[in-house]
Amino acid sequence: MQKRLENGLIFIWTVSFVATLGSLYFSEVRGYEPCTLCWYQRILMYPIVIISGVALFQKNARIALTTAVFATIGGSISLYHYSIQKLSFLSETAPTCGNVSCTGQYINYLGFITIPFLALVAFVIIFITSLFMMKWQKESK
Repeated sequence: MQKRLENGLIFIWTVSFVATLGSLYFSEVRGYEPCTLCWYQRILMYPIVIISGVALFQKNARIALTTAVFATIGGSISLYHYSIQKLSFLSETAPTCGNVSCTGQYINYLGFITIPFLALVAFVIIFITSLFMMKWQKESK
């Protein structure tokens, strides 16, 4: 396997691992109860850690399509979640999503960085890296 493909796998694993640790920190250490949309984002982020870890161990860069799909779905949910937090016309019509409101903001660093924003950034990074990996695989054939 090419070094840049291996580095891509390491990068995807690292980003997803840090995102997973961050979500666990917010819920288990800080005591923030995740809303329903947060749970959906977790459901899509956590497997990326395992999938990319196994792919790295097996030196299997073909997993890039799978991580891109997970990141696309997770990123879409994160974007929607962030939008209902930050756009007033969406937050007024946001659906009720469980015990915790999906429009609530446990953190709001610099006026725009919320937990769904952090998840969105992680999903975008994973998606872009996955695209590069797929491109590099085609070039090597």
